[in-house]
Amino acid sequence: MTNALLHISDVSRCFAAGDQDLTVLKNVDLEIQRGEMVAIVGASGSGKSTLMNILGCLDKPSKGQYFIDGQDTSQMEADELASLRREHFGFIFQRYHLLGDLDAIANVEVPAIYAGKDRHSRQQRAKDLLIRLGLGTRLDHKPSQLSGGQQQRVSVARALMNGGDVILADEPTGALDSHSGKEMMQLLQELHHDGHTIILVTHDMDVAQFADRIIELKDGVIIQDYINKQQRQIEQKQLEPKVAANKNRFVTMLDRINEALKMALIAMSSHRLRTFLTMLGIIIGIASVVSVVALGSGTQQQILQNISSLGTNTIDVRPGKGFGDRRSGRVRTLTASDAKALENLPFIDSVTPSVSTSVTIRAGNQAVTGNVQGVGPAYFRVYDYQLDQGQFWDEDSVKTLAQEAVIDSNTSQELFDGTDPIGKVIFLGRLPVRIIGVTQPKDQAFGLSDTLNVWVPYTTVSGRMLGQTYLSSISIRLNQDVASDAAEQSIISLLALRHGTQDFFTINTDTIRQNIEKTTSTMTLLISAIAVISLIVGGIGVMNIMLVSVTERTREIGVRMAVGARQNDILRQFLIEAVLVCLCGGVLGIGLAYLIGFALQSSGVGFQMIYSTNSIIAAFLCSTLIGVLFGFLPAQNAAKLDPIDALARD
Repeated sequence: MTNALLHISDVSRCFAAGDQDLTVLKNVDLEIQRGEMVAIVGASGSGKSTLMNILGCLDKPSKGQYFIDGQDTSQMEADELASLRREHFGFIFQRYHLLGDLDAIANVEVPAIYAGKDRHSRQQRAKDLLIRLGLGTRLDHKPSQLSGGQQQRVSVARALMNGGDVILADEPTGALDSHSGKEMMQLLQELHHDGHTIILVTHDMDVAQFADRIIELKDGVIIQDYINKQQRQIEQKQLEPKVAANKNRFVTMLDRINEALKMALIAMSSHRLRTFLTMLGIIIGIASVVSVVALGSGTQQQILQNISSLGTNTIDVRPGKGFGDRRSGRVRTLTASDAKALENLPFIDSVTPSVSTSVTIRAGNQAVTGNVQGVGPAYFRVYDYQLDQGQFWDEDSVKTLAQEAVIDSNTSQELFDGTDPIGKVIFLGRLPVRIIGVTQPKDQAFGLSDTLNVWVPYTTVSGRMLGQTYLSSISIRLNQDVASDAAEQSIISLLALRHGTQDFFTINTDTIRQNIEKTTSTMTLLISAIAVISLIVGGIGVMNIMLVSVTERTREIGVRMAVGARQNDILRQFLIEAVLVCLCGGVLGIGLAYLIGFALQSSGVGFQMIYSTNSIIAAFLCSTLIGVLFGFLPAQNAAKLDPIDALARD
């Protein structure tokens, strides 16, 4: 093994060309010593660019060995080769290959980011290098704001950022005018004088004359390798010490993540329309999920409020076998004594018998059809009615068959048109009763809030109007801490024992509530599942756009790899970008869902969407998960790109 800085031994490079292999380099042997300035010349197709790519670890030989400072590169993985590019090489490309979204300082900083150097030191070094190269007034200019010569100088500064022991210059004057080209060659000579190893690749022999050594290729074979006697030897300086990399791995990782986040934000900002279109599917999906859950919660609450108007935790007992039983009218075993017996159960809050009929209600010259309900004094407790005027009757009124009535607000408005009804007499059919109370307005179940209701003692209705001793129903309010199912079974057992058979059925409003909750939850889940499909479609959209983005930014990926980016660095950057797109889409989607709720509320439809914190958190988690899942494939594709193939694409 020689002491050469770069040593190529019996290297060949073949490329697939249809059914055949095209050999570009053939059994090349080459040594380059530290501090040399070497020009590799040859006509187009001679293999000089391929040789430079192998020297810079952008490409690997098909056969043979390549040693860098004694290290054999033949078995190295992609990240190990990236490390060599960071530590040993600086690239000056013919087309500059600057990142268009970054200013001059940020472009120069890129290699130091992947080398783990701290922010302050790398920014200061980038600034110093640009000032040294005459770009002190162009530090914050982007490539599009710089001339060709200025862009090439930024490229040189980037090559020197990590030290640039070996500077590889591919046709460094090819895209420059003669004056800028001459300045570039003088700059390379200065770098050579400072101790850098310079390798030029050119087809121009005038450019090659600036080198100490000229290597000529033809058809993949070195045909000449000689010292350029026209170029006098100059004593070289020692290279300046490299800026120390950050030794704290945790801090270095955070810094690289922070830079990846910054680059993702820049990429999103630079392509706003594409970013928004990428987000659109996520926005619609998240807005759908959050809105559907809020809509389901609002619907459920409204239905439960209607159910609550029947009473809080109540059970109704009615004659017959159930709704639709045509024999129920002939079942007359439900009596007031049953209600008295139920009052003695320990879990009962209140009980009221009930007898109802529909009659013509007259007051003066006004006549309407309404419901007359004969109930006990506990009725208003069972169904949670509140007084607006007057009072309720008491147990004495029940015992004396008092002709006293409590009316609802609808009846009061219909018969008395806003005047005070207390003390006035109305006729229920032929029975006169005096109004002693008016209840506050209350929403009734199932849209019956416009019904006219008059409540009188059940004994009055039974004895003075209907002439019957049996009841239409018994309504029971349970204590709040009682399980309604167990209470219902106890009520059924007691009444069945009293009647000798179960000739009645029960209506448990809590069961209705539970069934409605289950039904609305099932519907919400079903519609949410449909909304989740839109999220998946949105995720596929993110993946497709990110794949397109990888294709569009292939050259950028190649540049980053050339200056030392690891595969994980590329993967991280594109993955963070995908997650950011989805998170931003999630935020906008949640905002859209709230906007829909606000519009619905402002429309005056009387319906309110109830937003769930859990659904919002789930939306954020979904958007993050979608970003990770559907962003991984494009990010992985980007990370696996071959740097030399990526650089070759425009």
